[in-house]
Amino acid sequence: MAHSGPDDPTINRLEIGGSIRLVLVVALALVGAVASLLVLGRGKADPWIIGLLTGFAVIGVFALFAYATGLLRFGAPDSRDELARRIVDSAGEGMSLVDPLGRVLYANPRYCEITGAAEAQEARPVERLFTSDPDASEAVYRLSQGIREGKALSEEVRIAVPGQPVRWLRLSARPAVADPRGGKATVWTMSDLTRERERQETAFLELQHAIDYLDHAPAGFFSAAGGAIHYINATLVDWLGYDLAEFGPGGLTVADLVPGPAAALLTNIAPVPGGVRTEVLDLDLKRRNGQTLPARIWHRVAFASDGTPGASRTLVVSRTREDNAADPARAAEVRFARFFHNSPIAIATVDGEGRIVRANAEFARHFGGREGERRRIADVVTGASRAALEAAVASAVTGLAPEAPVDTTDGREGGRSVRFYLSPVQDGESGSEAAIVYAIDTTEQRALEAQFAQSQKMQAVGQLAGGVAHDFNNVLTAIIGYSDLLLANSRPTDPSFQDVMQIKQNANRAAGLVRQLLAFSRRQTLRPQVLSLGEVMSDLSMLLRRLLGETIKLEVKEGRDLWPVKADLNQFEQVIINLAVNARDAMPEGGALTIRTANVPAVDAARYAEAGLPPADHVLVEVADNGTGIPPGIIDKIFEPFFSTKEVGKGTGLGLSTVYGIVKQTGGTLQVESEVGRGSVFRVFLPRHVPDMLELAPKVVEPEPQPKSADLTGRGTLLLVEDEDAVRAFAARALASRGYQVLEAASGVEALEVLAKHGGAVDLVLSDVVMPEMDGPTLLRELSRTRPDIKVIFMSGYAEEAFAKNLPEGADFGFLPKPFTLKQLIEAVKKSMGRSE
Repeated sequence: MAHSGPDDPTINRLEIGGSIRLVLVVALALVGAVASLLVLGRGKADPWIIGLLTGFAVIGVFALFAYATGLLRFGAPDSRDELARRIVDSAGEGMSLVDPLGRVLYANPRYCEITGAAEAQEARPVERLFTSDPDASEAVYRLSQGIREGKALSEEVRIAVPGQPVRWLRLSARPAVADPRGGKATVWTMSDLTRERERQETAFLELQHAIDYLDHAPAGFFSAAGGAIHYINATLVDWLGYDLAEFGPGGLTVADLVPGPAAALLTNIAPVPGGVRTEVLDLDLKRRNGQTLPARIWHRVAFASDGTPGASRTLVVSRTREDNAADPARAAEVRFARFFHNSPIAIATVDGEGRIVRANAEFARHFGGREGERRRIADVVTGASRAALEAAVASAVTGLAPEAPVDTTDGREGGRSVRFYLSPVQDGESGSEAAIVYAIDTTEQRALEAQFAQSQKMQAVGQLAGGVAHDFNNVLTAIIGYSDLLLANSRPTDPSFQDVMQIKQNANRAAGLVRQLLAFSRRQTLRPQVLSLGEVMSDLSMLLRRLLGETIKLEVKEGRDLWPVKADLNQFEQVIINLAVNARDAMPEGGALTIRTANVPAVDAARYAEAGLPPADHVLVEVADNGTGIPPGIIDKIFEPFFSTKEVGKGTGLGLSTVYGIVKQTGGTLQVESEVGRGSVFRVFLPRHVPDMLELAPKVVEPEPQPKSADLTGRGTLLLVEDEDAVRAFAARALASRGYQVLEAASGVEALEVLAKHGGAVDLVLSDVVMPEMDGPTLLRELSRTRPDIKVIFMSGYAEEAFAKNLPEGADFGFLPKPFTLKQLIEAVKKSMGRSE
């Protein structure tokens, strides 16, 4: 290998600055001039000779001036070019300039040294240096292709020559400026990276040794950031029963190693901007098989200047029974630490100033209070309850136990409720700890209590409403029935005919209010059927647009592939209409009403857990407006009967209570969210209906018989059982007027006595449900023993489902809801008697 210094460039063909062509042109010009003068002759050549000499003289004078001013140099190169050449010659990288024909125009000493050129003229271009090495040849080829495309590229190649050490070279190529000899040249740069690679390999081997030492150290170690473990050594993995080959970044978290709230002791460390915090903890780690591993942990975290925590450095030392047996005091300390941090109750000790001295894992999880942070215990709560807690702490640190626990509530939205118990530390027990604080999170308990109280309230109101509705139905049955009797015996021209019509119409209006009360108490009669809410909403859209008016913009967003539900179509439509009308009234100046339907799978039910939605498939109907909203103080009362914020005469207060009752009786769930000034959202969740085999079987549709003229007369003996005298008198009179023989009884016991007297003469029993002494279901059970074939029709102001569960299984009976008209009574009896015949 040749050795050259900066002053001895290997090769430089660029120093030949002249041109042989130009010399020949000048020589030929002079010879031509002399030949021309000889041809002209001496007499004629004198002026031309004088002119030629004058031209040479002028050129010489200008050359002298140029040389004097430095514009022209003879023999010595330009100092700037010489400086640039010296810089390149002394560069640590080998550099060469190659013309388009592959000739080396210039090469610095380092290039010669790296390529092993022995003499100046032996320097070869890069393309011819590595022809025997396939990998290097491919790299040089890629660089050459990049030069042709005008790109500057770089490659690292490994040169392995038999009998010589392996070398690493970095090859770079870029297009150069135009070659003075024509064409574009290429600048090749070559760096020897062998020593750098050797240092990297040495560092890698040292790192591998360090990792091996750390992996097999007699103590566990892991590093975590943001709760995720980024490194864990083999010792700790073995202790915990994991397979190191299965472990990868993000595969484990701190919560996987430290069970329960104790993980907060490692993840919720108070920041120390620009500092380092080290915690020493005695905790139980969790093995893969669920068993615990007692350990002492040194947890060290460095923080950035802004308080951002870095990756932890955590050392874990196992504290087995054998280790603890050698030091009983240490064993007791470990046991106490385990009990302290595994307690499900948040515990902290405070000093005489009310500052936290020590806190367990549960306390750290809830309040972030850590040992050594020296926060005041009163700082963990906000709002008006803080003063009560401060007073209780002040009493406890003086040795007086507070008489009662302190209940605190965070004033912020969605805040927590916590109950604090305080106990003073007796003198001599601890020098710095003056009191013990126990904290229990009662947020969920308070929410359940409020929900239960609201449920009990609604149930009580519902029972009251149902009872009132039942009594009103008896009264309305008598009013409507006697009105029908009067209308049947009057002509439209009679003066009293319109008065009786007004009585009946207002009685029917009252019956509508009673039905709403029964809907709230969930005792109305439902006729459920399988519904597709998409079709129902499409049919309702036109009606809703008429109800809302031109100032309200209605938008219906129907979900795709909605599941079927089972509900009473008319009642469900009433729910949507009531919600839409309420939304319209909440937007007196106009607005937008959006109705959205969607499927809610069981896995998404947790999002609506606050509304009490069970984990099952549901179909959601959401009614949202941008109206005035509902104040927080009354939102718990909006479903109560007769509660209304509207002016007198503009609402009955039964709209939302009806919605509540229908949804609950259908088995659904109702949720409301509202913000004053921004609007309200009502969500109705109906259970998904899964059809059984009977419903999936094809049904044969039989043609309906042609309707005939109604014949409401009949014959036979009926037993009318009704404890309300007015209803019994009206029904007996109406049935007798249609040809039936009517026997009357005021109770179930009296009905059995009547049946005993008349034997098998009774064809049909028409009975009330709720009666003194013996109710309707009990009467049916008694009749089934002696007269199992007798027909029974129950009359009730409650829904059929309210008492059907008390009847014998498989009992056959008809049902006539109160209040009923004369025609409905006769039709029900006629239909039942027709079946018996």
